[in-house]
Amino acid sequence: MAEETTDFPAMLREIRQKDPRFTAEAYAFTFQGLDYTMHEMKGKRQHVSGQDLLEGIRRLAAKEFGRLAPMVFKAWGVTQSSHFGDIVYNLIEAGVMKRRDEDKREDFDGGWDLATAFEKEEEGGQAKE
Repeated sequence: MAEETTDFPAMLREIRQKDPRFTAEAYAFTFQGLDYTMHEMKGKRQHVSGQDLLEGIRRLAAKEFGRLAPMVFKAWGVTQSSHFGDIVYNLIEAGVMKRRDEDKREDFDGGWDLATAFEKEEEGGQAKE
């Protein structure tokens, strides 16, 4: 059993030993996406749904990376938006994030398509809002 620790890099190493598909940056960006979703989209710290988090991650990626977002995500091992559900549930399993009883991994399925989610950024240079 893992030692109780607040050392985020150590937790990420342990998570990535179990599931090496995603880089540490993907996990860190998921946390940034959660913060962005709560503050920029919801206006306060509160629980967000899987679909809300996916949209927050998409918007933050558009803002941070623009039309390069799909390439960044692919470099991190994320090739579909539902992979963020895998990341979130890896973090939940490690005790880093919490979930409500009604939350489930499938809440992240059916999100945006990585190939088309940032097309507006390519056309207009700004994130969809």
